Amino acid sequence: MRASLRAKAIAVCDAKIAQKGDRVGLSCYAFFAHRNDDAALLMEAATWWIEIHKLDHFEKAVRIRALVASGGQVNAASRVWAPYRAGRCLRPARISDRC
Repeated sequence: MRASLRAKAIAVCDAKIAQKGDRVGLSCYAFFAHRNDDAALLMEAATWWIEIHKLDHFEKAVRIRALVASGGQVNAASRVWAPYRAGRCLRPARISDRC
């Protein structure tokens, strides 16, 4: 992910978290205006979101911020969701909740 998209994603996540709290969700489209003029950047974000990290349409902003800030590396926030993706439990209400 290019640096400009990374910085924008972190800024959008921070703004949404500040506005609506830790439990707010967003999609990869949250980083773009309704009328996108850079299709390559949108495809880069969608590829990162869907193909690389296999994220759902809506994900928690705190999780996206952690992934972007870490450079996409799996960290503690990402591992919490692994049992959900494997179908072993319901989605936790908060990232700190465990299955």
